[in-house]
Parts: sequence; C-alpha cells; structure tokens
Amino acid sequence: MSIIGALVAYKGKPAKVVASTTHKYEVSFSDGSSQKVREKDFRYIHPEFSNVSDQCSNADISILNDLHEESLSLQEITEWIFDDFTSQNAWCAYLMSEDGLYFYWSKDALMLRPIEQVKIIQTQRNEKALAAASLERCIVNLNNNVFDNDDIVWINEIEQVALNQSKHSKAMSALSIENTPEKAHELLVKLKYWSELMNPYPQRHKVYLDEEVKVKSKEFSRKDLTHLTSIAIDNSDSSDADDAISIDGDKLWIHIADVASYVDIDSELDIFAQKRASNLYLPDQILHMLPPELSSFCSLGSSKISDAISIGLRLDSSEISDIEIHLSEIKVTNMSYEYADKVINENDVLSKLNDIASSHKSFRNDNGSIKLNLPNVDVKVKGQKVFISPQEDSNSRDLVAEMMVIAGRTIAQFAVENDISMPYLTQEAGSFSEDVVDNIQNLTIAKAFEASRGFKRSKVTVKPSIHSGLGLSAYTRVTSPMRRYLDLLVQQQLVRFLSNQPTLDDNAVKDRIKVINSLLPKVNKAIRQSIEHYKCLYLKQNNSWEGEGVIVEVNGEKALINIPSLAMMTQIKFKSKINIEDKVKLKVISINLFERSVNFKPL
Repeated sequence: MSIIGALVAYKGKPAKVVASTTHKYEVSFSDGSSQKVREKDFRYIHPEFSNVSDQCSNADISILNDLHEESLSLQEITEWIFDDFTSQNAWCAYLMSEDGLYFYWSKDALMLRPIEQVKIIQTQRNEKALAAASLERCIVNLNNNVFDNDDIVWINEIEQVALNQSKHSKAMSALSIENTPEKAHELLVKLKYWSELMNPYPQRHKVYLDEEVKVKSKEFSRKDLTHLTSIAIDNSDSSDADDAISIDGDKLWIHIADVASYVDIDSELDIFAQKRASNLYLPDQILHMLPPELSSFCSLGSSKISDAISIGLRLDSSEISDIEIHLSEIKVTNMSYEYADKVINENDVLSKLNDIASSHKSFRNDNGSIKLNLPNVDVKVKGQKVFISPQEDSNSRDLVAEMMVIAGRTIAQFAVENDISMPYLTQEAGSFSEDVVDNIQNLTIAKAFEASRGFKRSKVTVKPSIHSGLGLSAYTRVTSPMRRYLDLLVQQQLVRFLSNQPTLDDNAVKDRIKVINSLLPKVNKAIRQSIEHYKCLYLKQNNSWEGEGVIVEVNGEKALINIPSLAMMTQIKFKSKINIEDKVKLKVISINLFERSVNFKPL
C-alpha cells in the first residue's frame, strides 16, 4: 500500500509523506521544511493528509466503557469516539493515545485501559496538578521570604535536604538554589523556619537520637566496699558519674559504674549501644550512647549504695602489684571539680590520692609521655545565647585524669596476665624536634602545635602494645562505660571473667572494634561541626569581638594562627615580616554560619 500523501506523526508533530526511496520516506511539515526519515521513526495516522489542529473536542469517551476488546486500531478507536474517520479526528485520537489516559500504544495496536485504572490515573493527575499549583504559590511566598501553612509540605522537603536525608527539594530547584545541606540550612534560617540556634549536624551525620528502652539488671554477688570514702569528681552540671576513687591504707581503689550488669554482650541494649558508639557532648544537648534512664540507674552516687566494678592495686611508682577486681557496692560522695580544687590539699583522702597521681605522672614523664596543652574551651548554649569559656588548668581534673590512666594501665596488665581479649589503645613513638623534646613539659602554644604534627595515629587493637603518648607499655580505656562503647566492652569482658562466664575471643573483639571504628568518624564529625557552628554563632552574637592570636606556622606570606580564647585556627596573609610565636590582635570581618567559617583580620 502506498502511503504517499498520508498524514503521519513524526516526533509528535503532524507531517505529510511526499516521496519515498528504497529505505526512507521524505516528510514535509507545516513550516515548509522536510526531512528524510525511516518508516519505523514515524507513526501512520490517516491515508489523506490535511492541515490538522491540536484543538480537539466532541470525543465520546463514555463509549469506551462498553467495549470489551482489549486492543483496537487507531482507525477503530477514531470511529468509536468521533463517529467519522477523518484526518482531524484521527489526529485527535492519536493525541489521546500519546496522553495515555484512556488507551496507549503497544507496538501498532492501542490498548484500552480498564475504567478503574483510568480513575486512578486521573486522580494522580489531579493531585499532581494541585501540587504544581501549591508549589507555584509557595515559590511566590519564598521569594518574599515568607511562608504559610499551605507551604509546609515544601518546607519539609527543604528541611530533609538540610538534614542530609534527601538530595532534592522541588522548591529549591525552582528557586535556582543548589540542593546542598548548607544552602537548605541557610534558606530555612532566612525564612525563620529554623532559628540560628538550630543544630542540624547530629541528624545530618545520621547520629541516633535518644530513645528509651526497657532496662533489666542481673543479680551478682558483690564485695562490700561501703566502708571506703569513695569520691566521684565531675563537672557541676553532670548527672552521669561513671568513676570514683578511694584509698585504703596503701591500697588504691578506682571504682567504675557497673553498666555491664544491665548491658550484657549481644543483648538488645548492647546492639543499641554499638549503633551509637559514644555519647555526644554538644553545646546544646547531650546525645546518649545508652538510654538516659540507664545512665541514671548506673551513675555513681545516684542512690545511697552504688553498684560498681572496683579495681584495687598497689602502686610503687613504676610497678603495679596486688591487683584485685570485684563486683562491688560502694558509698559515693559526689563533688564538683571546682569544689575539689578548693579542698584538694585539706581533704585527707584527696591529698593522698593527689600524691599517688603526681608520682605516677612523673613515672610516665620519665617514660616519654607527652601531653599537649593546646588551648581548649567549653562552648555552651543557655537560653538563646552562646557562651564560650576557657578550660582552666585544674588540680582535681589532673588528679582524675591520672587515676583513669592508672585504671587503664591496671586493667591492661590484668587482662594480659589472665589472657582476656581486650581492645587495647596503642600508639607508636612520634617524631619530634630536639627543641620539643627538651621542653616537653613546658611547651608554648606554637611548640605544642608543632608537636601535634609529630604524633603517630593511635590504634585500637587486640594485641597489647606501647602507648608512647602516655608512656605506658600497655593500656586500655575502661572508665567510661556509660559514654564509650569500647569501655563498655572492656567492662563486659571483666564481668564475664569474674563471674566465670565465657569471654569473647580476639576475633569477636576485633569485629566490635571494626563496627565502632566505622561509626566514630561520623560521631566525631557531628561533634566537631556542632561546636564550629556555635562558635560562629557566638561571634555573630558578639559582633564587636576582638582577641589575640598566636602565630604557630609560617608559609611565605601566610601565617597559621591559633586563637586561644576561641580554640580556633585561622590563616591570614601578611605583607610585613612575621615570625612564629608572634602575637596578633584580631577582629572578625565575616562569618558564614552555614559553612561554619570565620574570616579574621589583624587590627
């Protein structure tokens, strides 16, 4: 059959077949242009071409409901719904087939849709049209920096992008705003849907929020150590005391909150804690590794008698001996660092403990330990304001820190002697300049920064080895089972050993180390970025801030500067000669809250 002169559809446009060759047909269009195309690239519509219009009416769609055939030709459908098979009617039927509501092409036949399917598609199209109209109204509002209740569905989409839980927002795309968490965050603050105080970083890094889980404890026989004066020293606003210290003659006791009695290996709570890896101490909130209810149960001093795991030892400067470890009961006196600092030389127990800590610290110093006193600050949100305060040197903080090191050293020694698999924290010897080594206990900020570059990365491994930074031959962290999963794992292993239950082997401990190592980067990133956010906000709230920086590194005209009062680093280009250790007065010239960046300039 010759189709010369026929009406065809090519790329959705009407065309007339005007000539043919062996393999192609020439078709012409209403604008006078023509093109040679293959037969499979166009669809035959009607044997007679006429100028057709996309304006269609008078179609009787209801008649399709009475048809029982599954498929029809274009001519048959045209005759059913328009009565006459004219070029115009055939073109209108073709347009309806392309729309696909009532029928659609399957090769060269048109398939009729069931009535119910047509209704579903029509409903979906109506909803889509309403959504498009809603989005259009929302965009008008957002361009004027306002929104109303009808816009919330689109605002929620933007919020999902800001929290890194979606990669796309229709509203942001319509506004030609890049679909990034930072840009979404900025838009939400601009709209005042989010306050500048809003902290998106835990959710952005998919850190689990607090949940309540039912808590059950196991009953163990316990050693009565309630006769000891057991002191738990912590921040004044802390409610999670997980360690306490005592002395009994020449025997030192370090007590750790007994969390493992509630959180057994592979229990529901253990999996819960593994997923979180660590507490997050943020300026605006604390996100707990374990359910907050459990923390209150386990916290030392939260009741008259506290359950603990108590580590007893004798310490002769370099040697630890006579180790005993018990599931215990203790009476705890809670004390703030501020109060402990006032009474550390008057309180008999604290004074003796302080002497032991100082002696052990001297032993570690002789063994090559390095502690960098780089400036650090506490960042807190109170009400609508951000506060930054320096972390001052504190005798009681040093005392507690040293006791925790002793506990970690003791448990490592006990685990090696009793062949208990543990996650040991190790660190190879670093590489430091002679100047740093000679002044290791009294480093300036610049020298401490230089030394920080010389440390080897610490590792967690099942093989006990040196921790050069601490000056110890073996060490494991054990004193924060409520706050760090690997500390909890150490405690679980101890409780199992003490109660004659099978402990995990090296491979099982390695598997848990891998899980925690995979989670800690996002936890640490959420903490770091939260602090950076609130430091930026602090500077916005205190826009006349001026302060001093110390040059810690020089590279040509550029200097890296540490700002002690903010515990921040910044890089500035200088025209004049500069030297390491120089002090520079600084002021803020710009802040980007959403990129968490601050630009400073010298005064």
